[in-house]
Amino acid sequence: MQKNKYDICIVGGLGHIGLPLAILFAKAGKKVVVYDLYEKNIEMVSRGEMPFMEQGAEKVLKKVINKNLSISSDKKVLGDAYFIIVVIGTPADRHLNPEFAVFKKFIDEVMDIVKDEQHIILRSTVFPGTTENLERYLRSKGKKTKLSVCPERIVQGRAMEELQLLPQIIGSSDKSCQKEAGELFSLIAKKVIYLNPLEAELAKLFCNVWRYIQFSIGNQFYQIAVENNVDFYKIHDAITYDYPRAKAFTKAGFTAGPCLFKDTAHLVALTGNTFFLGNAAMLVNEGLPNFIVHRLKEKYPLNEKTVGILGMAFKANSDDKRDSLSFKLKHILETQAKSVLCSDFYIKSEKFVGTEELIQNSDIIIIGVPHSEYGSLKIPDNKILVDVWNFFGKGGLF
Repeated sequence: MQKNKYDICIVGGLGHIGLPLAILFAKAGKKVVVYDLYEKNIEMVSRGEMPFMEQGAEKVLKKVINKNLSISSDKKVLGDAYFIIVVIGTPADRHLNPEFAVFKKFIDEVMDIVKDEQHIILRSTVFPGTTENLERYLRSKGKKTKLSVCPERIVQGRAMEELQLLPQIIGSSDKSCQKEAGELFSLIAKKVIYLNPLEAELAKLFCNVWRYIQFSIGNQFYQIAVENNVDFYKIHDAITYDYPRAKAFTKAGFTAGPCLFKDTAHLVALTGNTFFLGNAAMLVNEGLPNFIVHRLKEKYPLNEKTVGILGMAFKANSDDKRDSLSFKLKHILETQAKSVLCSDFYIKSEKFVGTEELIQNSDIIIIGVPHSEYGSLKIPDNKILVDVWNFFGKGGLF
């Protein structure tokens, strides 16, 4: 590592996963270079500004940028670091099948840059078997480059905290890779856990899919309660009150974001569509916007109503809108309602209206995501409120 200009190069490192990691490694004293092509983020980060919400990140970024942390849009920089941490996922195609070509294309693009003595670490979620397949592909091209998979398990917005508190899973095929990756992440992680690559890949999927299925249970029970005209949250409160076995009983709400649905689809594909719990969870969670619209059509002349969606991010207190179900709800409503208004406290868009304007001009108000800033809002009694989250404590009926 002494011979390299940088200790670490993080590929795609200006996003939610790569940037907090880069900042923490730089803080730990490593020479880090981020390789990314997104010009807007390059400009912001170079000024010491975070391009997205991340607790505690900007303060540390200002201390390390242009010191231990550099940015480059030239892929040749990959050859200047010992560790190459790759933060690109395995997306699902429109048929929900994993696309392996993404990683193969990446390897082909950097084949002439990557050296035998370097160590590539796959950071994002990958389809099971990807690490072993890439290792075979590298060997077939005459490359002896080391390869590991070290999946992230952070909650966006709390990455700076969780990267240091949560154990880091290390998936390597041999002892030397395992030792190197373990020593690297021990600089920032509380503990490291060693698995083989396939075990590490499945561990990440199992973690996300387990959460996704948990959320689907609350959403399914919510729909059953509403269809029977009873308050789901009264039942939830009764079940969970002083009853430890129901502690994990989830509430209802949009279950979205860039990982949970996709990772469940990957596990379904891996099992040849026999992972029935995963299939059911996707139908329930992705079907919640449809359920809301169907219910509204049953009770009101929806085509005569203006509907406002309050909160368009995929989760509360975030500016991340990737795969947000609020947008799916918006698209459905645009074919059914008189008009649709959208607003979000954190996301700025010329197509959005202000919070007060939305409340004033909407006949029906749907809480898309319960940002904490909405807690002080007063929703007039003459408005139809759809609060799946029970954010305002009025129950989930509408």
